[in-house]
Amino acid sequence: MKILVTGGTGFVGSNIVRALLAEGHEVFITGSDAEQKIPGFKGKYLQPGLLGIDWDEIGNIDAVFHEAAINDTTHDDTREMMRANLESSRALFEYAAMHECRHIVYASSTAVYGDVFPPFREDSPTHPLNPYAESKLALDVYAQEFARMHPEIIVVGLRYCNVYGPGESHKGKRASMIYQLAQQMQKRAPVLFKDGEQKRDYVYIKDVITANLKALATTKSCVVNCGSGAATSFNELVRILNGVLDMNLVPEYIENPYERTYQKYTLCDMSRAKELLGFVPQYDIEDGIRDYYASGLCDSRP
Repeated sequence: MKILVTGGTGFVGSNIVRALLAEGHEVFITGSDAEQKIPGFKGKYLQPGLLGIDWDEIGNIDAVFHEAAINDTTHDDTREMMRANLESSRALFEYAAMHECRHIVYASSTAVYGDVFPPFREDSPTHPLNPYAESKLALDVYAQEFARMHPEIIVVGLRYCNVYGPGESHKGKRASMIYQLAQQMQKRAPVLFKDGEQKRDYVYIKDVITANLKALATTKSCVVNCGSGAATSFNELVRILNGVLDMNLVPEYIENPYERTYQKYTLCDMSRAKELLGFVPQYDIEDGIRDYYASGLCDSRP
């Protein structure tokens, strides 16, 4: 298949590209030299990213994986967030429809649920707490309408929930807490927001790639959660990392400066993803962290 991956040098995008190349697909990407390098990539690399590229360089395509976005949950410029995450997505989807595309898989987020009490179901209420979450919810609404208007195109949104794993080292403060804590713990005691009992559903990147490939193969448009189906507290993360790193560090606790817009507990109900995509996560948190460590968790180089 001829496939376009937007954000193809980003964390999830670069891992998708590697998987697609391994399957023998012809891959085009948008991205940035400041992100991940893909060794041996010989496909078409379109710059300066999703916005402003020359679409004539691509032509007709079979599928799109849309990963490009501003994904900083502390970014408070709503207008810019909507322009980057919604308006550019609209243009991309319309381009795809005009160029024979039959599959669109895009990155949504469980941030759309906000402070709704878990477990999150796709039919749960939504309560976005920041412009990023608002933009992803708006994209979900648009994508579902687009799918109704274009029944010939299968559109799948994956609501990612705290993805971690190899390929995120360039993200800085946007990297997973697992990566950030591992980096901290090589130098000093880890720092957590009080009281460290906030919980997250962490999903390993290898499971996320499996979900994306299954979404490419499905025959029904949908929006589904993409998590592990289990929640882990920050204190528990430190315990696991102490074991993996052979340390015995005690966390330092600080006040949370993002209290008003902070998701304190995320947990995905994964039954719909199993029903519609046949996707069942394979990595629990300890297995994922140990695999990540073996792959270079403590290597801080991009």
